[in-house]
Amino acid sequence: MILGALGVGYGFMTSHKSIDEVKTMLNEEAAHHGGHAVQTTHAVADAHADHSDEAHNANEHAEHVQHQLSNRPWSALYVAAFFFMMIALGVLAFYAIQIASQAGWSPVLFRVMEGITAYVLPGTLIVLGIAVASGTIGHYNLFVWMNPDLINPESEHYDKLIAGKSSFLNLPWFAIRGLIFIAGWSLYRHFSRKFSIAQDTAEDTSNFKKSFRISAAFLVFFIYTESMMSWDWIMSVDPHWFSTLFGWYVFATMFVSGITVIALVAIYLKSRNYLEFVNENHLHDVAKYMFAFSIFWTYLWFSQFMLIWYSNIPEEVTYFITRFQDYKLLFLGMVVLNFVFPILMLMNANYKRIPWFVIMTGLVILLGHYIDVFIMIMPATVGDRWFIGIPEISSVLLFAGLFIFIVFTALTKAPLLVKGYPFRKESEHFHY
Repeated sequence: MILGALGVGYGFMTSHKSIDEVKTMLNEEAAHHGGHAVQTTHAVADAHADHSDEAHNANEHAEHVQHQLSNRPWSALYVAAFFFMMIALGVLAFYAIQIASQAGWSPVLFRVMEGITAYVLPGTLIVLGIAVASGTIGHYNLFVWMNPDLINPESEHYDKLIAGKSSFLNLPWFAIRGLIFIAGWSLYRHFSRKFSIAQDTAEDTSNFKKSFRISAAFLVFFIYTESMMSWDWIMSVDPHWFSTLFGWYVFATMFVSGITVIALVAIYLKSRNYLEFVNENHLHDVAKYMFAFSIFWTYLWFSQFMLIWYSNIPEEVTYFITRFQDYKLLFLGMVVLNFVFPILMLMNANYKRIPWFVIMTGLVILLGHYIDVFIMIMPATVGDRWFIGIPEISSVLLFAGLFIFIVFTALTKAPLLVKGYPFRKESEHFHY
């Protein structure tokens, strides 16, 4: 975690380049592409002597690249922060579904889920904090709509489309909505955990009934706020584009990632002899969810892609054109990691019962969905200036360390088996 923090700091320190440094970099890049070098060099050389269109365009391009480079550490930090936050939030939704549906197989895994959801509050506050900071102490590094010039009719940067959305996309309302989301999610996590622990020593099922009621209510709240969160925290990085499927798409990403982490944490704890009541049938069911929601994610990915491709509306199709042009390897590789690999690995029922096999598949799924979040954010913020380097790796290490620390600390705060839960015995003796 400390190493990650140092790397993040290094990324921010090295991202600020002067306009002359950027022009020099562009000249060096152009020199590697033959004839373009002469054109770029002439444009830069004539910038002070001749206010030609060519020189003006070269200066504008250099300023644009300068902004992209300064966006990179912010974006790397935001991608990693969102990735680990969405894992905890996905587990929270899965936990609520298990309680509301009165599932009989999963109670032995409830404390694992509760431990993972301990990251919801700090994780969401960090994501919101980074987003707000990028538009205040930063230079609108993540969300361009935070730039007041874009909604000022007298500014040369005025954007009519963004100005039309300003009643919804404005910094105070953005922060307020975020705090409402976080408050609702965190309150549910707090009370569901409280009732779960209280049920261990209760002589009746009153706490179970309370958990059932608040879980059902939370799922209604969650399905609305998760969609709005995905619009605010992800889709609005490119305010000119929208998709009506986006909320579901982000939900599928967070849900399959969260279920995968449940499997990984449970297998690790069982290997340390902490979950002797978890058997291969429980692992099989979790792996089935990994398998099923990998297919669900692919269905949504293809639906979103196919409809936009088929309609060929310019303001919509540009989203995928950018990703095909500048992120083609990652974009297509993500589909292999998130769909083809899980399908091949987890289709066989017997493989779902093999811990090391589930771990291997789970790590690939998590890598694939990190790339998924990466591709959601980076094209709108850094364009073709992306790279997997120190800022990206350090950000992952920082938040992975924080996530592991908070989760495993929470796991030590209560017994790892629910005691008074009505379906405990059914779960302990779960088998096919």
